[in-house]
Amino acid sequence: MSSYETRRETDRGFGLSRREVAVIGGASGLMAITVALMYAFATTPIAEVNRLVFSVPIVGVLVYGAAITIGDLIAERGVENGSTGTAFVGMGILQVAFAAFGAGVIAFLPAETRVTILGATAIVTAVLLALISGYVYARSITFEHWGRFSIYGFLGGIVAILVGSFVLSELLLVGFALIFLGFILRLGYEIWQVRDNRNASVGLQTIGVYVAVAGVFVHVLQLVRAYVLSQQ
Repeated sequence: MSSYETRRETDRGFGLSRREVAVIGGASGLMAITVALMYAFATTPIAEVNRLVFSVPIVGVLVYGAAITIGDLIAERGVENGSTGTAFVGMGILQVAFAAFGAGVIAFLPAETRVTILGATAIVTAVLLALISGYVYARSITFEHWGRFSIYGFLGGIVAILVGSFVLSELLLVGFALIFLGFILRLGYEIWQVRDNRNASVGLQTIGVYVAVAGVFVHVLQLVRAYVLSQQ
C-alpha cells in the first residue's frame, strides 16, 4: 500500500457538522452570485474583455490567473486579519474575474440560450462536486497530494497554452484539459481540508471551496457551450 493510501483514524459520523454546512452554504451562495453576474455581464462591454485578452490565449490565461490569484490572496488576508473591508475587496476581485470570464463565454448567444447553458453547467458542476465530495468523504486517507498535483496541472496547462499560442495550436486543448484537471484536483483537496481541518477558519475554507468550484464551473461552461452549439 502506497503512502497515499495510508488510512487515517477518524471519529466522524455520517452527518455534516455545522462548520461543514456553513462552508458549503457560503461557497454555494458566492457561486450563485457569480452565475448571476455572468448573466448580467454578458450584455455589457465587460464581456468584450474575453475576446480582447484571449486574442492571444496565453495572455488571457495569465490575466485571469493573476486576477484570481490576487483576489484569493487579498480575501484570505482579510479573513486572517479580521478585516471585513479587505476580505470584501478580495472577494470582489474574484467575483468579477470569474463572472467576466463566464460572460465572455456566453456573450454572443441569444438570451434564452445563455440561461440554458448556465443552468446545464450548474447541474453538471453540482454532479461533479457531489461525486468528488462523496469520494473524499468515503476514503479515510489524506488528499494533500491532490493539492500538489493541482499545481502541476496548472503549471503544465500554462506551458502547453504558451506553446500552443505561438507554435502548435493543438496544444491549446491539452492546456485546457490540464488546467481543468488542476481545478478538479484542487476541489478535492479543499473538500478534504473541510473534512479534516476542523479548527480551520470557516471563512478561509469557504473561499478555498468557492475558488475551486468556480474554476470547475467556467471550464464546464465552455464544454457545455460547445456541445449546445454543435447541436444547432
